[in-house]
Amino acid sequence: MNIAIVKDEIFLKHNPGEYHPERPERLEKIYSRLEKPDINNLYKILAPREATFEELTWNHSPEYVKTVQQTSGQSVQLDADTATSPESYEAAIKAVGAQFVGLDAIFSDQAKQVFALVRPPGHHAEYDRAMGFCLFNNVALAAHYALKKLGLKRILIVDWDLHHGNGTQKSFYHHREVLFFSSHQYPYYPGTGTVEEIGEGEGKGFTVNVPLPAGCGDLEYATVYRQILLPIAERFKPELVLVSAGFDIYFGDPLGGMQVTPIGVAYLARLVKQIADKHCNGRLLLTLEGGYSLQGLADSLAAVLFELAGRSLIPTDKLEEMEEKDREPEVLNYVKAVHKDFWPELA
Repeated sequence: MNIAIVKDEIFLKHNPGEYHPERPERLEKIYSRLEKPDINNLYKILAPREATFEELTWNHSPEYVKTVQQTSGQSVQLDADTATSPESYEAAIKAVGAQFVGLDAIFSDQAKQVFALVRPPGHHAEYDRAMGFCLFNNVALAAHYALKKLGLKRILIVDWDLHHGNGTQKSFYHHREVLFFSSHQYPYYPGTGTVEEIGEGEGKGFTVNVPLPAGCGDLEYATVYRQILLPIAERFKPELVLVSAGFDIYFGDPLGGMQVTPIGVAYLARLVKQIADKHCNGRLLLTLEGGYSLQGLADSLAAVLFELAGRSLIPTDKLEEMEEKDREPEVLNYVKAVHKDFWPELA
């Protein structure tokens, strides 16, 4: 069995408040879908562990970690969008620890692909602040673990969440070991992620942003990922692929304006798996970020798992269309122009 899921009841106990969109029901719906007979034999289950204080400070200031630590047992508003409940700190450190458990499973050949189905999400969390429903940056800390504990030199992070992963970008903006690729609705929260944000110093060229207008669907996303991500990954040759898997690009998401179907999400999963299979022995860790339509979460998650398991839900005619028909968002040529000196394949 090549697929593992990291899940735990603690992730249902983080409750940022009544009527908050990042609510426990998001994971309840996903966990419920995982129990259905068509999918419950596709994966093994892993339990998370707690990340240590030292591990958290790989990506966050000690003062900030202490601030979040002190919310344990309390309901605290950390920023306009981000709040804790009494068990949020435990959920947050286990959401980070889930990354480490997943990577250990991948690198000990217990699984090829792991999906960490965790809350709270992480990609907005910065060095010293909570943001956008996020406490600690789960995926960034996964990359740090791979660098520090597994000795990797080239890690690809793909962020297909509707919102730009500002925290993840900042974590590696000056580093060439981690290539950060993000497609996101723009202009939109958090306001970052322009094409011109390409990294600095040694990291120049290793941040690739594709800001997209609202209304993009399966064909636009397929075109972006085929024309931009695949050629860059071909040259970068990652040793590990990490995915910030936000399902708020779903066409019915209440916080989003994109038109991606679960079939489109499955195609993105197909492409990142293709990269992992070609360059790093299939090593792929996906982590849940956003997604606020309960049906969209369940359907998109299932579509991704079926894709990883080789039981694709993508109809043949739809697959041919996404692989052969280009629907290029206007920004695409600008992205190529900005990055062609770093990635000649884009020229």
